[in-house]
Formats: sequence, C-alpha cells, structure tokens
Amino acid sequence: MNKVFKYRIYANQATLATANEWLESCRNLYNLCLEQRIYAWRILRKHTSWYTQSKQLTELKKEYPQLDVINRDTLENVLKRLDRAYQSFFRRIKSGEKPGFPRFKSFDRYNSFTFRKYGWKINGKYLSITKIGKFKMKLSRPIEGEIKEVFLVKQPGNKWFVCFVCGDIQPNPLPKTKKIIGIDVGCESFLTDSNGGKIENPRFLKHSQDKLKKQQQFLAHKKRGSNRRKIAKHLIAKTHEKIFNQRKDFHYKVASELLKNNDVICIEKLKSWNAHRTLNKSMRDVAWFQFFGILKAKAEEAGRKIIEVPAKNTSQMCSSCGQIVQKDLSVRVHSCACGLVIDRDFNSAINILRLGQSLRLVSPLKREYAKA
Repeated sequence: MNKVFKYRIYANQATLATANEWLESCRNLYNLCLEQRIYAWRILRKHTSWYTQSKQLTELKKEYPQLDVINRDTLENVLKRLDRAYQSFFRRIKSGEKPGFPRFKSFDRYNSFTFRKYGWKINGKYLSITKIGKFKMKLSRPIEGEIKEVFLVKQPGNKWFVCFVCGDIQPNPLPKTKKIIGIDVGCESFLTDSNGGKIENPRFLKHSQDKLKKQQQFLAHKKRGSNRRKIAKHLIAKTHEKIFNQRKDFHYKVASELLKNNDVICIEKLKSWNAHRTLNKSMRDVAWFQFFGILKAKAEEAGRKIIEVPAKNTSQMCSSCGQIVQKDLSVRVHSCACGLVIDRDFNSAINILRLGQSLRLVSPLKREYAKA
C-alpha cells in the first residue's frame, strides 16, 4: 500500500528564492514542450512522444542554461506530467467526453517539482535538496515505509510543503464492529445515513463569501502589475486556502468516524461534475468527490470495505414497497401510496444500503419504519 506524508517546510530567503527559480524553470520547460508538440502536429503532422522529448533535454540545457542546474530526473518528471495530460485528453475523447486540450501553465497554475532516487537527503527534521538548500520540516507524524518520490509544493499563499510518496506501508486494521451502513450525500445536509443520522453541511465557502467579495472588489481596483495588486491576490489566495483546509479537515473527521463504527459502508457511484451542471457551485462547496476519495483511502488502510452502488433512482424508489415516486429536487419528503412518509435523504440512504447488501450477496435486513 502506498501513502503520502505531507509536511510544512521552512527555509531562509536565499533557499526559497532558489526553489522559486527551479519552479519557474520547470514551468517554462512544460510550456516549451507543449508548444513543440502542438507545432509538430499542426505543421508537420508528427506525433511527439515523451521519449523523443527526453532525448532532447541535453540540447535544451545548452540553449537554456537555467535548466542545466536542475536534476535530469526532475526535468524528466516535467515531461511525464505533460505526457500524462495528453494521455488523459485522448482517453476522455475515446470515452465520449468533451475534455479541454492541455493548456499552457501560467505562474499560478504550476506549483510543484519532483525528485525520485537522488537529489535529496533527510537528517532528522531537516531536508536537504542538492543545489537548492536546507529546509526545516514540521514533522507532525513519523514517515513510514520506503520513500519513492519527493514533491516540493508551493501553495497559493506562498507556503511551501514537502510530500513523501511512500510504499510498502502496512495496513492498520480497526477492530471489527459487524455493522454495515448506507450513506447518502447532499447539498442541504452533508450526509444522511441508513440509521437516520444526519451531519449538517458546514458550507465553508458560503460563510466566507462576504469576505471574498470584499477582497475581490479590492483587487478589481488595483492596477495590473502593481505591488498592491499582488498583495490583494495573495489575500484572496489565503482565504481560499483556509476554506480548502477547513473542508478537508471536516472530510477527514467524518470519514474517520464512519470507518470507526462500521465494517462496510455503501455509497453512491457518482460519475462527474458535468452530470450535475445546475448543482456545480453547491457540489463544489460540499466536495463529494474529495470526501469519497478520502473515505476510500482511509478504508483501505483501516481494513474496511466500501461498496459503490448505482445512483439511479435511489431517491425516487420507495424503501418500503419499491415503487418509483417521481419528485423534484426541491421536494425533501418522500411520500408513497403505501403510506410511508420519511425524509427524502433517509429513504435514499436505506435504498443505498439495500443495494450494497445485494451486491455483497447478503440478505437485506428487515427494518420497521414509522408510517404516517
């Protein structure tokens, strides 16, 4: 099992300036190679592979001296990143989607570079990077397993982090509870489970909306290229970073509680943001896909099982008689001709649980529900 360990790092101004120079050089290389691929196809009708561009690195270093100080392994990772973007683009086209073509990276859209087997060394709480300098790590937990890759990441708020991708991590299974639960996620309440429990949606973005509005108005009045505009952009980035951290912390806490109390968790199998265009803003605030990703990763480590069930009709089907009761999203109560009247999300969570049990070849549990 692989696992990523992320730590905040600190360094003096000279070291940070060198790290920024490396980041800028990697970004320029990415854009240069993307331009080369576009030109080769549009003008020469030739496909440019990662292998072809990798062989040209020696010549590029002579033409661009700023690349000569950077490890070849780090530069090759930039080319691999571009190659993955191309592969993802064509894969999504073949599957019938409408993806955007790989685009050039602006200063705000390229924030990391990578080391693999060499170029770095750990000594206690200090990380030394060859030709860059020494960083002090805030070791909140010990590093486990074998380190395979090292990422240096710059956050929008000008904070630097290091990420260690480690392999051969031993699972840490939780005690068995012999419980199974179904959960339904939503925009009004973050989560409703098949036992009737609800977790309210914290709406971190909505609570910071007024603050962001004022900061964006402040930014709009600043002259492009001025120092005050840079300061205004930095303040907006820090606000978004705080919202992201709040949301992620909330997701980890909810996932830990669910996995602690249940052996099996049944969830909906969601496709993509594009399937719910009218709900995109609310969905991105709730961040269902991030939550499910965290839940699956922690379940693998804890020895728990996640079952994904088809999302079709889970909220329309009656959990008592199985009849389809069509209703708009604004209708929050499920009312069926059989006499069952319950919360819409609770009804959906029960259906998700039963679908999950059927996929496990387990007989559905018999439940009695209050009928109005």
